[in-house]
Amino acid sequence: MTPKILLVEDDETLGFLLSEFLRSRDFEVTWAKDGVDGLRQFNADHFDLCLLDVMMPALDGFTVAELLRQRQADLPIIFLTAKSLHADVVRGFKAGADDYIKKPVNEEELVVRIQAVLKRTAPGQAGSSDNEVRTVFQVGDYIFDSEKCRLQLGEQVTNLTEMEARLLKMLCEKSGKLLQREWVLEKIWGRSDFLARKSMDVFISRLRKYLSEDPRVSITNLHGSGFVLEVP
Repeated sequence: MTPKILLVEDDETLGFLLSEFLRSRDFEVTWAKDGVDGLRQFNADHFDLCLLDVMMPALDGFTVAELLRQRQADLPIIFLTAKSLHADVVRGFKAGADDYIKKPVNEEELVVRIQAVLKRTAPGQAGSSDNEVRTVFQVGDYIFDSEKCRLQLGEQVTNLTEMEARLLKMLCEKSGKLLQREWVLEKIWGRSDFLARKSMDVFISRLRKYLSEDPRVSITNLHGSGFVLEVP
């Protein structure tokens, strides 16, 4: 099935060029020329991935990403931006980015990044075949259903994104043992560069927040090595 991409880009030249290039690579593309139009297009159709510019009038890309996440928590989002400061990259991942590409955009690299994100966020990729039998874990007072991407504490339910669920499942499967950073980066992100590492740190921070209601549960960072999920 042809992947459907929502491109939100206010630069007329870049928007046109990217749309035409991606269509030539067998993607179905809807081009929205600002954040408001992007939300309108998103509400009118279903998309497999969103390419999102950051600097736009009316609604910036960070705000649009947060609104899209509220409507579809597992929508893959790739930011396209000239903003390259460390703080901007971190904010992008906190806003829900699966990847972050700096302008000027290399079209061939963009296609590879899109394919990688679509592959790792595709349904059924939440766990490997070796671990499909176990999908429910007790994490302190929490019940984690990795298949349903659902974390429950009493009556309180947190719906996780696909990537959050994959990462938490890996931690649960290695509970009390070191989960190597490089291994996780390869399995989930497909690479271990600076942006992938910052993205992983953001996801770990999210999981810590979700699990914070039980003080006995912690995710410990072993600098340079990886993470350990510690449970009672």
